[in-house]
Amino acid sequence: MKEKVLTIGKHGMAVLLLSFLIYAAAIIGTIWSANQGAYPLLILCIILLATTWLLWPGLKVLRPQEALVLTLFGKYVGTIKEPGFYFVNPFCSAVNPAAKTKLNQSGDVNNGRPPQSTATEIASLSNKISLKIMTLNNSRQKINDCLGNPIEIGIAVTWRIQDTAKAVFNVDNYKEFLSLQCDSALRNIVRIYPYDVAPNVDTTGDGIADEGSLRGSSETVAARIREEIQTRVHEAGIEVVEARITHLAYAPEIAAVMLQRQQASAIIDARKMIVDGAVGMVEMALDHLSQNQIVELDEERKAAMVSNLLVVLCGNHDAQPVVNSGSLY
Repeated sequence: MKEKVLTIGKHGMAVLLLSFLIYAAAIIGTIWSANQGAYPLLILCIILLATTWLLWPGLKVLRPQEALVLTLFGKYVGTIKEPGFYFVNPFCSAVNPAAKTKLNQSGDVNNGRPPQSTATEIASLSNKISLKIMTLNNSRQKINDCLGNPIEIGIAVTWRIQDTAKAVFNVDNYKEFLSLQCDSALRNIVRIYPYDVAPNVDTTGDGIADEGSLRGSSETVAARIREEIQTRVHEAGIEVVEARITHLAYAPEIAAVMLQRQQASAIIDARKMIVDGAVGMVEMALDHLSQNQIVELDEERKAAMVSNLLVVLCGNHDAQPVVNSGSLY
């Protein structure tokens, strides 16, 4: 199905005024003909009063960034995209299969506010298709990463309708279709990456291990998710503008264990840095003592000095010195 954009005149106001004039003339004609006994004119005026309202279903008002997909007796006529007050064939009907679908996205939810007024609710459920950029915030999903660790992840997808004919006729409900494809694409991409950097993991498919991860390569992961979704929803006439990760965490059942693992890794890294610094300081102290000939130390005394300095420098608490007033021997 290919979109056909209609460029018709904006004659809605003229037709509305004409219908009011016809009604006014018909009412006056009905009264006059009834008094004068002009029955043919009376019949004509009654017919006008009974049928002129049929023009009103053809009056269509479009605001900016709205579209109207029209069908006539089941056949696709075209799409109106320009804002204005139009008059179309009164027997044409507007089609929007997703008009009543409510997703967790901009324009579909009231975020806990009081219920909308009747007029606003009717406008929101009309068959007009919004061409605005909307944000779909799908619910969080529990997915296993490439190492089998369960994680919770959520994404926000920014999208808009690019081809109204494809959106209306190629899929049953383009909003639900987009939501399902977002979930499927998210699972396909997340299972390729580990939550954190892991050895011997290939995330690019080139056969070489890399340092890609969900936590460290969020921009790359989001770009791949957007491309995956766009490939899936192209036939629905939807353009995916952007995809962003809004939530990323370990699943509750392993979150505590993974936190301990991260803490242990951080402690090991910190201890390694402390030991490296302590060894350097001991080496510097021994070099200075030897160069300045402050004291001559044999191997046993050097070993004792190194042990004492490492204990002092690497300990978690302040050292409590013990003064030796005698000899080592």
